[in-house]
Amino acid sequence: MKLVTVTFLILILTSCGGSDKKQFEHAGGSFKMALDNTPTTFIAREVNDVYSFELLSQVMEGLVSFNPEDLSLQPQIAEKWNVSGDGTIFTFTIRDDILFHENAVFKSEKERKLTVKDVLFTFEKACKPNADGNPTAAYLFLLANQVKGAKQYYEGKAKSISGIKIKKNQIEITLLNPDQTYINKLANLSASIVSKKVVESNKETDVVGTGPFCFTKPATKESYVLLKNQDYYMIDNKGNALPYLDSVVFYVQTRKLEQLEMFEQGKTSIISGLPTSRITEMLEGRISDFNAQPPLMLLYNNPLLTTQYYFFNMTDPRFQDVRVRKAFNYAIDRKRLADNVLRNQFYEYGIYGITPPISSVFKGYNFSEIKKYGYDYNPELAKELLAEAGYPDGKGFGNVDLRLDISDLNTAVAEELADQIYQTLRINVNIDGSNFEQRNEDGNMGKGDLFRTAWIADYSSPETFLVNFYGKLVPKDRNMASSGNQSRYVNPMFDSYFEQARAASQKRRLELFSRAEIELLKDPPMIPLWYANDFTLSYSRVRNLKNNPMEFLDLRRVYIKDWTKEEYLKSIQ
Repeated sequence: MKLVTVTFLILILTSCGGSDKKQFEHAGGSFKMALDNTPTTFIAREVNDVYSFELLSQVMEGLVSFNPEDLSLQPQIAEKWNVSGDGTIFTFTIRDDILFHENAVFKSEKERKLTVKDVLFTFEKACKPNADGNPTAAYLFLLANQVKGAKQYYEGKAKSISGIKIKKNQIEITLLNPDQTYINKLANLSASIVSKKVVESNKETDVVGTGPFCFTKPATKESYVLLKNQDYYMIDNKGNALPYLDSVVFYVQTRKLEQLEMFEQGKTSIISGLPTSRITEMLEGRISDFNAQPPLMLLYNNPLLTTQYYFFNMTDPRFQDVRVRKAFNYAIDRKRLADNVLRNQFYEYGIYGITPPISSVFKGYNFSEIKKYGYDYNPELAKELLAEAGYPDGKGFGNVDLRLDISDLNTAVAEELADQIYQTLRINVNIDGSNFEQRNEDGNMGKGDLFRTAWIADYSSPETFLVNFYGKLVPKDRNMASSGNQSRYVNPMFDSYFEQARAASQKRRLELFSRAEIELLKDPPMIPLWYANDFTLSYSRVRNLKNNPMEFLDLRRVYIKDWTKEEYLKSIQ
């Protein structure tokens, strides 16, 4: 820890950029939090996990971003945009006052300036195979089967992406089919704009962005320090420079009990998801900390756009029989899981589908119809289906290898579910734990039978959950990674509804997505377990911290200041 502290002080003294902008009166300080796992990548277009996202979203930016209060879209690198009437052409006007973070490849401030050519280069780079020969997350999420000419460029059959063109300070993106929500996808981290000069100089791992904080080379793999970008282009409504904070520090700590200890000792500013063994003690035993005026801590407990689930390896012959997959779903007693393990950190243990049943976010989505096809606990039906598939009482089925990333919660859930599956189906589940990166890689390559995962919404549409099972994201070569659809699930009926929904008007889109989800539940490649509703604690001195269902952390306007009693009472009147 001493090495980290010394390094941190040196970095503060050699801060990122320089500016004489007007400063907020309470500017300064550091926001600190723990990550559950080490980020898997520092290349934005490759990001497909929440840990890389949490870190890099403070450093990198895209054309648009989400407002942390209501998740509405707001301008970012693009100062404005226009969508054609048919929803196929998106035109973005690029700001002319943005500088990339300082780096040795830049010889002048002029070279640091972001231009529309950097934007074009970003999309072209995303539309090429990565170093391992696999498609990038950005290609699968934003370009493949969506942008005109993207597939031909990816396959090397074209010298440019015909659907992406620049005109002076504007970039125009043309889709194959109408999609009014496409702009929401561009707020995803994988669409972050990179510097053409930095990438072509082989310095991309320096993580040079345009965001409010600058990446610094970590002293260890257990901590990451981000420094205030003194040249950041945004200001608040009073003309003060953003961000207010001097630094953001991320610690990697896989154990929730250790995270809670760090929080209680004041080493971190926030903790999301309490260790289940300490929930009662924290919420009831420290009630005075919440009720004081001013309170020491603040508690957030809102439904999240997050689904926890296991998915089957659909290349396993046993799981190609839908009766087997249904049997596993009916064998799970989710109420028992909620009561014994989750301890109130869940939203709706009754299972609908893969999309969290939050009607206030997914307005008009047919959750009531989807619920009819969900899986309640039914052990007799589970046994019957398994017997029909040729495995009465589990005979001849063999063991199931469950891959998961080790954490207190993941391990407790796996042990509970392994017991339930054995009690009902007489099938042994071997729990094979590893770190997140290894588990994710095993999932990509299909090295295992059953996999633990979770999905957090990239934007407020059922599409962001359903896309994980889109058949056209599965590579034809079995030996290639399948990061976009890890279960390697292919269902032509599901794909048809999914594609129709993408191209439909808003009302029709939700109807078609719900049909796709129903088709998914009829032929389930996954076991939905619960919808997240984690308890989040922060110290009250952390001001302007906005809580939202996507757990999107915007720290630009966050500042650190203790409350006086008079100030606090006035704020709640």
